[in-house]
Amino acid sequence: MMLNEKIQKIFPRFADIPEILLKDIPCIQTGYLLNGEIHSWDGPRQEVFSPVWLADDTGQAPFFIGEYPLLTETEAFQALDAAVDAYDHGRGMWPTLSVAERIDHMERFIFRMIEVKDRVVRFLMWEVGKSLQDSEKEFDRTIKYINDTLEALKDLDRISSSFTIEEDIIGQIRRAPMGVVLCMGPFNYPLNETFTTLIPALVMGNTVILKPPKHGALLYAPLLAAFCDVFPKGVINIIYGEGKKMIPPLMATGKINVLGLIGTSKTANALKKQHPNPNRLRCVLGLEAKNPAIVLKGADLDLAVRECVLGCLSFNGQRCTALKILFVEASIADAFLERFAKAINALPFGMPWQEGVFVTPVAEKGKTDYLQELVSDAIIKGAKVVNADGATTLGSFFFPAVLYPVHHQMRVYHEEQFGPVIPVLSFDSISEPVEYMINSSYGQQVSIFGSDPDQIARLIDPLVNQVCRVNINSQCQRGPDTFPFTGRKDSAEGTLSVSDALRVFSIRTLVAAKKTGLNKQIITDIVRDHKSKFLATDFIL
Repeated sequence: MMLNEKIQKIFPRFADIPEILLKDIPCIQTGYLLNGEIHSWDGPRQEVFSPVWLADDTGQAPFFIGEYPLLTETEAFQALDAAVDAYDHGRGMWPTLSVAERIDHMERFIFRMIEVKDRVVRFLMWEVGKSLQDSEKEFDRTIKYINDTLEALKDLDRISSSFTIEEDIIGQIRRAPMGVVLCMGPFNYPLNETFTTLIPALVMGNTVILKPPKHGALLYAPLLAAFCDVFPKGVINIIYGEGKKMIPPLMATGKINVLGLIGTSKTANALKKQHPNPNRLRCVLGLEAKNPAIVLKGADLDLAVRECVLGCLSFNGQRCTALKILFVEASIADAFLERFAKAINALPFGMPWQEGVFVTPVAEKGKTDYLQELVSDAIIKGAKVVNADGATTLGSFFFPAVLYPVHHQMRVYHEEQFGPVIPVLSFDSISEPVEYMINSSYGQQVSIFGSDPDQIARLIDPLVNQVCRVNINSQCQRGPDTFPFTGRKDSAEGTLSVSDALRVFSIRTLVAAKKTGLNKQIITDIVRDHKSKFLATDFIL
């Protein structure tokens, strides 16, 4: 069967879907978590359609998989009040618990979360079109992230359990929470990326309002009971609805202390402007990126092609860490493109549950139209689609397109495509990709493919001042989660990694006293009799 013909038959009929995957579908989600209670919503709900379309005798149409509540400002303000009351200016139960006690709550949550793994994974697959295998990986990685975060918190607390004496001042330095945190995650990793802000915010003693992403909301339904049962009331509140209507009024109250957002700089900037006291708002932001790859003469082309395929097209390129533009040295451009196009056209594509599938339908409504606009603009201005049948579209499915040669007058040169369109440029001077990075609005990562240590070293030194991670002979990526994950320019604010996230959602605070007999006795009595949970020398094993 020809590639184009296979694409035209990509969508299944309802009867072709494995029965186990249809369990709980459709999911009519009416619950939301507010002040320690799961409330039932009887107002308007948002219909949810999967990126997976269904075929019948008349054609293809989106598959209805559920609904979630469209709450109003009223419920949003109730969630805010609950979080504010639970924090109570740092006097609430949660922020005054010991680190060990908060860890205990989180470990109980992990157990409850694992119990509903199958449901969460199925919803994740249906909602964003991620392969079943990758959906399971996202869940497992999230569990590992929580466990790693708890281990990092134990290490941090052990370091903080001792006293410091400087210039006859006795001090104990620990980290304290910031207050109320608003967490919003992205559709592409609606569980994992959301939890990379949610979990550290919680374990550091903050109270949280969580708004799930538009695509990826249903998967939180199986987790509501766990959040409700494990955490004290008001500590975690989960609301659904239209972000543009609900979130700006929350920010305008000035009661949000930390904004944890994985999304776009446009959204982040708009929300920050709503806050009446910007100096009181801490922002932890993961934003856009236009990560380039630089393929040098002498690079192992098989390795470069393999890594660039993964970097450009893992989860259809719908990742901030994806490689979104390729610079290839002119003398090897033809050889690279020939292998690259062949490798892309050999990728298995289909439905998320099919064994070994790599390319799946894209998640966002109207995304294929946008990708076609980028391709058409590039073709009009001189590029060609290098791989046969590239940019073939059917409903929500877009077959990857390699565009070459691309130049600065094309939209795809500048815009973050966030999908399976791959712009490729050739260069004669290494200054060309370097200048691109200097002038770019983004500064997350870069991948360098080459074999000459001297040449790579000359690139590393300037590029580490343009981006926050330089990858040698490998694709751009976030992991491992213990590594710093951040960006320059419009790509990030704050650093998200296991240890860094604990720090970014807290602030160093200390208790200090002059080294006098009376003060030493006071401190000794407090510590010996466990009178304080902050001023303590307890060692978490």
